[in-house]
Order: sequence, then structure tokens, then C-alpha cells
Amino acid sequence: MDLKREAGGGLIVGKQRKIPQRMCLGCRENKNKRELLRVVRSAEGEVFLDPTGKKAGRGAYICWDEACLQKAIKGKSLEKNLRCAMPETLVQDLRDALDGYRE
Repeated sequence: MDLKREAGGGLIVGKQRKIPQRMCLGCRENKNKRELLRVVRSAEGEVFLDPTGKKAGRGAYICWDEACLQKAIKGKSLEKNLRCAMPETLVQDLRDALDGYRE
């Protein structure tokens, strides 16, 4: 519970917002949704990166870490979670996004 002081000296009880948690497919750790990179499969079967985290479709999350990406690709957890094959172009896009994040 979040308590705040009112101007007159009384206490106001406020609600604390929940921060959405998602699991990284590489390291399997729960982290804040905003700290992860989202990959989406749309209803049409197109797979792409979602930097906003709001596009419609089935989502999978990865840490901004090369080791997590390698684990997710090697263990095919991205394919299993998205329920489709991973195009090589998307894998390259993921690597490019990670490289851009580090710079």
C-alpha cells in the first residue's frame, strides 16, 4: 500500500501500479516487460520485432543479451513459443537490434 501525505497533514491511501512481468526465453528469468525485446507472430503468420510492445499477435520476449538470444535459438524456444519456423532474416534482425542496443 502506498501512503501519501495530504496538504492538511492527513494520509491518503493510494494504489500502487503493477509492473507487467515477462519471462525471457533464453535465461528463463522474469523481468519487467519494458526491459525485454518482443518478437511477434501476427495472425497472418508474419514474424517481426515489436519495439513498442503493443502490436497485435503472439509475443515472445528476449533479454537484450547475445547469450540469451543464442540459447533461445539453439533450444528452439522462440519457434515453440511463436508456433512457427524462425526465418533467418529475423534472426539477423535480432542480432542487429542487440548490436544497436550495445552501442
